This record gives sequence, structure tokens and C-alpha cells, in this order.
Amino acid sequence: MASFLNVTSPPFFSSRTTLSTSPPPNITAQLSQFKKGWCWKLKCMPSSGPSQETESEPPETAPSPSNSLMSSSSVSTYNWCAGLGGVGFLETAYLTFLKLTNSDAFCPIGGGNCGDVLSSDYAVVFGVPLPLIGMISYGLVAALGLQLSGKKLPFGIDESNGRLLLLGCTTSMAAASGYFLYMLSTKFSGTSCSYCLLSAFLSFSLFFITLKDFGLEEIQKFLGLQLCIASLVIFSLNTSYATLRPASSSLANIDLEYFTTEITTPSSPFAISLARHLQSIGAKMYGAFWCSHCQEQKQIFGKEAAELLNYVECFPDGFRKGSKMIKACADAKLEGFPTWVINGQVLSGDQELSELAKVSEFKIEESNQPS
Repeated sequence: MASFLNVTSPPFFSSRTTLSTSPPPNITAQLSQFKKGWCWKLKCMPSSGPSQETESEPPETAPSPSNSLMSSSSVSTYNWCAGLGGVGFLETAYLTFLKLTNSDAFCPIGGGNCGDVLSSDYAVVFGVPLPLIGMISYGLVAALGLQLSGKKLPFGIDESNGRLLLLGCTTSMAAASGYFLYMLSTKFSGTSCSYCLLSAFLSFSLFFITLKDFGLEEIQKFLGLQLCIASLVIFSLNTSYATLRPASSSLANIDLEYFTTEITTPSSPFAISLARHLQSIGAKMYGAFWCSHCQEQKQIFGKEAAELLNYVECFPDGFRKGSKMIKACADAKLEGFPTWVINGQVLSGDQELSELAKVSEFKIEESNQPS
């Protein structure tokens, strides 16, 4: 400031060596004029430094470490939810396809046990396939994770309500998974279902990851809501499965190894000719090794003729609770055993040879009349 203010000594300082206690009127006027000039020069002089208005602006406050950590933690939580939810969505979409198409499940661990669980009555809740419900749940969690991560929630939902919705979804999924693990250990004792265990792992992981994002005070605040959601889920599942027809103890514990029954009756020439004819036109007999009517049908043909039939065994690996027929039998949409499919015609139950000959258009020679 000194380089810009060139103020000469006022005249009254140089005109007298001593100052009186009351300056004359002309000195007072000059002093007043000097003060005005000083103030005017201070106001109008340019400055190389920042202006007074700029200096008066409050400095920007840096974000606190706790807020930054909370923000990065939330983003990480939402990304985890989106990723794990996506994995669960793919798994349940595959199981939904198998359930709706009645296809066999590929089980990396446990052999055919995955298909046993998927085909059981417990794979349906109020008439809706359980994998379909899981696919919707995982899809919702993945979508919420992506939306919360991008801070773009639909329908005007703010982040606080979005977090609550995510917590409610993962709580219900964890409660359902716990219930199904209990059912797996009690109703399917000794059965290993890798898809069931993977789904339970994903559900519990999503629940604890979401819960970790909430503070202790928030957890205590919403504990009652979580308990209500879990209770509602378990109550709904109990209500759905309570409508299932209880199986008898003998059926529940049945475990039949595959076996064959010896045909003891001899075959007549007519039976052998008819069996060859049925074989030539591609007629098939579907049956099960434990079916008494299937054995009676073979006894009618006799030992030699029965060996010529196109017989399809629907349970070649034995039968136990939850067992499924092989694909050929499932595709035929059988309603019972035995079932004949001859030239596109379906005959249920054991049949007389004459009826089979008529349907298959077998020409009966007089020498080969059925006895």
C-alpha cells in the first residue's frame, strides 16, 4: 500500500514549530480535506492482491474422512448386492427353465439328488414354482444394488427408502433359505442339493452385507420390522405346504433298488408273431419294474415273445421318494403303467393279445389264432 500512497506532509506541520492547543480555522479545513483525500485514495487505488469481496468469501470445507468412508462403503455394499444378486438370478433362471420344461438338472455334486428336490412338491409355493420366486427376488436385489450404486432410484424413491427396501428383500430371502435348509435336512434326509446350498449361501451373504451397511442404532431401530418380515415368510411357507397331502410312512421311506422279474409262461406262436410285428412297426410298451400289471402283460406274451417287445423301463435306476422317470417316459406323458403307444394310439393298462393285434393291424392267420 505504501508504494501507491504518495502523501506529502500537510502544510500545517511545516508552517509552525509549535502547535497550539486549538488550531486555527484554516488548519482544521485542511485537515478535513486531507482525511477525505486519504480515504478517497484508499478506495480508488488499484490492488494486485485479491479483492475485499473475494477475501470475504468463506473457504470451502473439505469432506470429513468419516463421510468419505461411509460413501465408499455404501457403494461397495451396493456393488456386492448387484453382483451376488446377478449370480442368484442366473442360477434360479436355469432352475426355472428346468422346472417348467420338466427337464433333468445337472448336478455337479450329489448325482441325481438335485432333480429329486426340484421335482418334489416342496418346489412349488401356492402353485408357483419356487425357482421362479427366487429368480424374481434375486433380480430385484440386483436391480436395487445397481440403482443405489448409481444414485438413480425409480418412482421418486430416495436412497434411505431404497436401503430399507433392500434390507427387507434380503431379510425375507435369508428367512426363506433358513426354512428350506431345515426342510432339506428333515424331508430329504441324506439328499445333497448343490443348487439349494448355493442359493442359501447367496441369500445369507446378501443379508449380512446389507445389514453391515446399517449402523448399530439403525439395526436396533428396524429389528422389529425384520422380525415381522421373517415371521411372515415362514408363516406363508408353512401355510402353502400344509395343503400338501401327507404321504404314508411306507411311501415316505420307500427306497427300491431296480430288479427284474422272471417270465415263466411259455409263448405261443401267435404271441411270438405279434411281438415281432409290434417290434417292426415301432410300437412301445412303457412300464416300471415294480408294476405288477406290467409283469402280468409280459406273462401274457410269454418268455420268448416278451424279449422281442420294445419295452421302455421308466425307472432303470430304482425308485425312491422324489424319483423322476427317464426323459423318454416323461415326453410320452404317461398316466399309468403299463402304457402302449401303437401307431400314435395310446392304450393304458395291460391288454389282451387280440386287442393289440387289432390296434396294430396285425393280420391273424388261422393257424396262429390266439387261444
